[in-house]
Amino acid sequence: MEGWRSRRVTQYSGRTFPAGPRGGAVLAMLGCWVLAVAATVCQGQTTFTSFHPERREWAFNHLTVHQTTGALYIGAVNRVYKLSGNLTLMVSHDTGPEDDNKACYPPLIVQPCSEPLTSTNNVNKLLLIDYSQNRLLACGSLYQGVCKLLRLDDLFILVEPSHKKEHYLSSVNQTGTMYGVIVPSHGQDGTLFIGTAVDGKQDYFPTISSRKLPRDPESSAMLDYELHTDFVSSLIKIPSDTLALVYHFDIYYVYGFASGSFVYFLTVQPETPENSMSSGGSSNDLFYTSRIVRLCKDDHKFHSYVSLPVGCVRNGVEYRLLQAAYLAKPGRVLAASLNISATDDVLFTVFSKGQKQYHQPPDDSALCVFTIKDINARIKERLQSCYQGEGNLELNWLLGKDVQCTKAPVPIDDSFCGLDINQPLGGSQLVTGHTLYTETRDRMTSVTSYVYNGYCVAFVGTKSGRLKKIRVDGPPHGGVQYETMLVIKDGSPILRDMAFSLDHNYLYVMSERQVMQIPIESCDQYGTCGECLSSGDPHCGWCVLHNMCSQKDHCERADEPYRFAAVLSQCVKATVYPDSIAVSEPSVPLLVKVSDVPDLSAGITCSFGNLTEVEGQVSGNQILCVSPTAKDVPLIPTDQDWSGVELRLNSKETGQMVISTEVKFYNCSVHQLCLSCVNSAFRCHWCKYRNLCTHDPSSCSFQEGRVNASEDCPQLVRSEEILIPAGEVKPITLKARNLPQPQSGQRGYECVLHIQGVSHRVTALRFNSSSVQCQNSSYLYEGMKISELPVDFSVVWNGNFIIDNPDNIQVHLYKCAAQRDSCGMCLKAQRKFQCGWCSGEGRCTLRHHCPPLNPRWLDLSSKNVKCTNPRITELHCKGEVPDTYTLEACLSDSL
Repeated sequence: MEGWRSRRVTQYSGRTFPAGPRGGAVLAMLGCWVLAVAATVCQGQTTFTSFHPERREWAFNHLTVHQTTGALYIGAVNRVYKLSGNLTLMVSHDTGPEDDNKACYPPLIVQPCSEPLTSTNNVNKLLLIDYSQNRLLACGSLYQGVCKLLRLDDLFILVEPSHKKEHYLSSVNQTGTMYGVIVPSHGQDGTLFIGTAVDGKQDYFPTISSRKLPRDPESSAMLDYELHTDFVSSLIKIPSDTLALVYHFDIYYVYGFASGSFVYFLTVQPETPENSMSSGGSSNDLFYTSRIVRLCKDDHKFHSYVSLPVGCVRNGVEYRLLQAAYLAKPGRVLAASLNISATDDVLFTVFSKGQKQYHQPPDDSALCVFTIKDINARIKERLQSCYQGEGNLELNWLLGKDVQCTKAPVPIDDSFCGLDINQPLGGSQLVTGHTLYTETRDRMTSVTSYVYNGYCVAFVGTKSGRLKKIRVDGPPHGGVQYETMLVIKDGSPILRDMAFSLDHNYLYVMSERQVMQIPIESCDQYGTCGECLSSGDPHCGWCVLHNMCSQKDHCERADEPYRFAAVLSQCVKATVYPDSIAVSEPSVPLLVKVSDVPDLSAGITCSFGNLTEVEGQVSGNQILCVSPTAKDVPLIPTDQDWSGVELRLNSKETGQMVISTEVKFYNCSVHQLCLSCVNSAFRCHWCKYRNLCTHDPSSCSFQEGRVNASEDCPQLVRSEEILIPAGEVKPITLKARNLPQPQSGQRGYECVLHIQGVSHRVTALRFNSSSVQCQNSSYLYEGMKISELPVDFSVVWNGNFIIDNPDNIQVHLYKCAAQRDSCGMCLKAQRKFQCGWCSGEGRCTLRHHCPPLNPRWLDLSSKNVKCTNPRITELHCKGEVPDTYTLEACLSDSL
């Protein structure tokens, strides 16, 4: 092994790196030939930095960030990359492809293999930083799953143990099925806990084990089991009987972590039947269960192994298929809702709905949170129950049968690590988390979180490449999704591994084809204090004198009073008096009162839209602004009586707007009628003797002519319907209110009727303030097809001073003869028209138009009204049998 490693090296910039068929390191700089490069990607209006693999098919698998240097390490197919915090490639380390065959055991790097060899990709399955020894552990799928220890600085191979069976972790080439936890020991060798899928090779690989991680990379004990004797070992294997019972049985390790004196793994595995009946069929037919496994850090015998099912429920829907998990601190707000300390550990999890289709899980998914305290309490309850002799060990996949718990008088405290009895221990009672958020269409695939200003913020990746930002308030409120953004442009799923930059300003998000550097917050997308502080993003506050939404540490002098608003009620408020100005009033002093503002002694300017800017006079929380001069008064759009102008108060300290409000410029004179004038939203007055609307009541000729209320406006009042027979000379008497008496030099009243496009003016007589009469006149309209014609009319005085007609009173002209050429049709006319049939002349008319000597006048008021000379106009035959027809007659209206 050392022979080939020393034969070839690549030297670059005075530093030497190994290179060879199974693992060279190449220092990559900008402009270098290496194809894995960082790029700037625009997603809508947001620019993200991204990094792509050398070859598209060499997918990314894992990602981790060094918590001291901020360097990124990415495990990919055939490569391990080291990147700077801004995703610049620093080192690329080759791990494949190599000639291999999964059937070669031991692998051909130890001894020749008779199986046919093919070029095989090396999938990165484990990528862990060993901080105590400044090295990187990278395990792949080649050669039965061997690992390398690489130097963090340059990815130089420190050791690649492969000569013992303990060095082969698993030949499964599916990423996301193995997880490892390094437990350091100060001044001593560390321990590596490994959980992995074995793909049916249970004789070769344990499903879970603890291994030695010596400080000396050349130690012969590297990756040896912590304990391995004929009777007890620091490992557990899947029994062959279990694979015979459940053909597709395996345990998939999704996540692992250390907390307190324990190591935990989160797994997904098929359920095993309680009896000996075989569960054949495809993996899609199996029911899966997600479980949490706990071991004591110092338990080399694995007597402390406990496994309990985990999941969460909302509205009766169970979420049991684990997708991702992350250990975090809760922060002050979430801790209070969970009744724990802010320093306690919590576990965020993502589950899919149900217990089937683990390899193609449903899109319906849930974000949940568990407290480690609660998990430990449930494990303690399980241990106490079993040591009291209650029930079975409930670990059928491992024990193959129901084994009764043994009663023993053993005190079970919080740090209990098991005995020779009642181990390994399972359970069937679900450990249920708190459901925070659910998503029905875009399955959640990853989760990470951190605490900002006491709030816990969860970042959740989805199947479609979106990133959800969720403020975690905890029960009973759950989580508030305040932002979602598409970060993977091609819609690929976001992988489980996500990590923060050292300063927590960025989140690194990964799909199979790219790594993205995503800003933690996007506060600058909010343009107002209200938008900013109602967004739900705990990062965002309003930097008052800089007029921007930002994090507090991005706001200058944010700790000074009122310079930074953190809650909606702290937004600056302003009221202006007066808030409306007549366009004919230039240079009006406006008093603006503001609240929740910082010290404004540096000065304020007042800007009226794009019209003008003037100096503001500041006195405490009051600013005096002067409205634009006559030449700068805004134009008012046609058909409107006002136009709004933004009044901005600008800080002379920063040049930015502090607050804005609206000032309305109005024009009363656009109103031509009294009612629209006095009902205006502004201070408009009606001068009834001048027939004008004005903002200045002193401009009215007479004090008694000023009208401020609608009930004082001159107006017509609805009475009975006005019916006028066409051609008849008649007066029209109208009820009214507040009719003005024309003054000296003013003309009297007139009625103006608009008949078929022609205006007819008729002299009118004002009887008093509540009555006016259009004098005798006749009115005609053309055509005999219109029996009734509604006519708009108005009452005017002094030529064109219009009296309001709020009820739109009309005059109805009518003709008895129109459309009524028979006796029957005539008598169908409404009574209000007083039409009747003049038999002698054979026409429909008013009674006084029928000669008095006429033999007969018929109207609906007459007794025994009968029209004469009915006419049959049509005949219809009904019936199908000859000689039995029934005649149906359609008679004229005179019958």
